[in-house]
Amino acid sequence: MDNKPADLIIRNGTVIDGTGAARNASDVAIKDDRIVAVGRLGSMKAGREIDATGRIVTPGFIDAHTHDDRALLSMPDMTPKVSQGVTSLVAGNCGVSLAPLVIAGRPPPPLDLLGPDPGWFRFPRFRDFRQALGEEPPALNCALLVGHITLRHRAMDRFDRPATLDEIDVMRALVEQSMGDGAIGFSTGLDYPDAVASSREEVRHLVAAVKPFGGLYCSHTRNYFEAVEEALDEALELGEETGVPVVISHHQVSGLANFGKSRRTLARIERARASHAVGLDAYPYNASSKTLDPGRAKPGVRIMVTWSISHPEHVGRELADIAAEWNCTPVEAAERLLPAGAIYFQLDEEDVRRILAYPHTMIGSDGLPHDVHPHPRLWGAFPRVLGHYAREVGLMTLEEAVRRMTSLPAAWFGLPDRGVLRPGAYADIVVFDPETVADRGTFIKPAQPAAGIDTVIVNGRPVWSQGAHTGARPGRVLRRDPSVANIKAG
Repeated sequence: MDNKPADLIIRNGTVIDGTGAARNASDVAIKDDRIVAVGRLGSMKAGREIDATGRIVTPGFIDAHTHDDRALLSMPDMTPKVSQGVTSLVAGNCGVSLAPLVIAGRPPPPLDLLGPDPGWFRFPRFRDFRQALGEEPPALNCALLVGHITLRHRAMDRFDRPATLDEIDVMRALVEQSMGDGAIGFSTGLDYPDAVASSREEVRHLVAAVKPFGGLYCSHTRNYFEAVEEALDEALELGEETGVPVVISHHQVSGLANFGKSRRTLARIERARASHAVGLDAYPYNASSKTLDPGRAKPGVRIMVTWSISHPEHVGRELADIAAEWNCTPVEAAERLLPAGAIYFQLDEEDVRRILAYPHTMIGSDGLPHDVHPHPRLWGAFPRVLGHYAREVGLMTLEEAVRRMTSLPAAWFGLPDRGVLRPGAYADIVVFDPETVADRGTFIKPAQPAAGIDTVIVNGRPVWSQGAHTGARPGRVLRRDPSVANIKAG
């Protein structure tokens, strides 16, 4: 019989508990999947100990914005995430979720954000997806959104028009069914071709459908360029009208003509927060990533091709160079490369810093795990905040950086006993070196594990240790508990 009071003790570390409180020297004891003690634990015994001298011990990071739906099943080790300290994530963003939808062949854009291979869109109900994750668990925890574009593919025969009332009814019923099956909310990707023609009324009905379930609305808005403020207004007004909390997805202002607009967009968000629950997420890079859009191939916009079905030989090259080689315009080159993905160098660093510094901004990687040449944020978003923006730039304290990655998203997404390091909380923990933690991926060589992440523990079990995956897969599908969501207005 096991009489030890703890299975694992992390000794001699400096604890940052995720709440924003000042760091302190403490040991952390774990039993089963929970933290049982934090403090000076010199007399406590355990089956295993980790010496964290010179290291920071924090709650596991919560990735507020991912496209990892399929990766949870096809690459369940989730190495790009656990190697940077992520222990929980939110999937199903930008209107693209793996369920509820069945597609026999290759998924069309933008559903191929979840990978081009056939056979993964095989879940007619949201509960079928949850069941698959329960039977073959990933290395980390996940909370799941149901996506608008996925529902449009389920209910509609074409996407260059608003949904009819009958089609809205079908989609609304699917939202309600998915929420009952464990989805935490509804997401949109309103500037994607398959959703751009959707009406405001269509979206409002679907946002309203999550209200009885205590869900939230994660909005990839209709525009991040010249009409970014109008698009932001639409998302905020939909939240106010329906009474549903709103998360503004990967908030940014894109394109040279819009540099500096983050002052106005953040002020608009702050005003909205006075009367409604509004949050936002952002990634810590001045370049974005999505499917290749010929409409964005404008003068002065640098675009790198990350994948192309029709011309895979051009992966990793810049669109302007391909266009010059083909003796055509960048728009024409982009059209010839489709279907394809791209990285867009179209954000101003000052806007990125201003948005990251806003105290209600959560961190989301927004990486695409199935890209042949992914954005480096897939592997490095969280260490980049800790190393570059907190340690080197001084944009925020380390305590504040950790809060944005832990207790803030745990509160927003309603994840009980996650995102904090205290007795009784789940043992999702990261041990890292504050002097060396950093992202190492580049736009040329993105798939590189971060530096300085020593140990990552999920539900009491180490999944990453000293630069290597342990092989453990203790992740769980998380449900939203609105009663613990600390996201009131103001």
